[in-house]
Amino acid sequence: MSRWVALLRGINVGGASIRSAELAALFRELGFEDVRTVLATGNVDFTADVDGDDPAAAAALKERIEAALGERFGYEAWIVLLPHDELAGIVEGYPFAEDPEHHAYVVFASTAQAWADVLDCAGAEDPVTGGEGVVYWRCRKGASTTEPFAKRIAAARFKATTTTRNITTLRRLL
Repeated sequence: MSRWVALLRGINVGGASIRSAELAALFRELGFEDVRTVLATGNVDFTADVDGDDPAAAAALKERIEAALGERFGYEAWIVLLPHDELAGIVEGYPFAEDPEHHAYVVFASTAQAWADVLDCAGAEDPVTGGEGVVYWRCRKGASTTEPFAKRIAAARFKATTTTRNITTLRRLL
């Protein structure tokens, strides 16, 4: 058994409305164990009999979960699926200082091209840098929808292929 984290895109923030209890129930029905949801924005920690080091098995698991989400909740599901230890490495890799005046975000995307297009608008005041399969973003509180990087990732072309999590939420999944 391997521990996994599923990050659902667009849940309860203007997208599909899914209660945490319903989400956890679906994951249990799929045969997963130790299912735990964190917050009401589509974060699931679970164990599955799928090897986290096997890319083909991970891709099949991701497709299975997305199909089940779409069928149960009636939307086009897209998730980020990570082995638990990979998420731990992403969290440990957050490169910016954390303080009460800033949000610490990690942006996940479905393609490498999305990163190339997004990273060119990083600002000095709200730094952005690429990590291992993610983009790290340190944003002034109150500017998470108005600064250049925020506007870029909110564009329609990125909306369906990116999801952002606060580092605090990611730590709670560990």
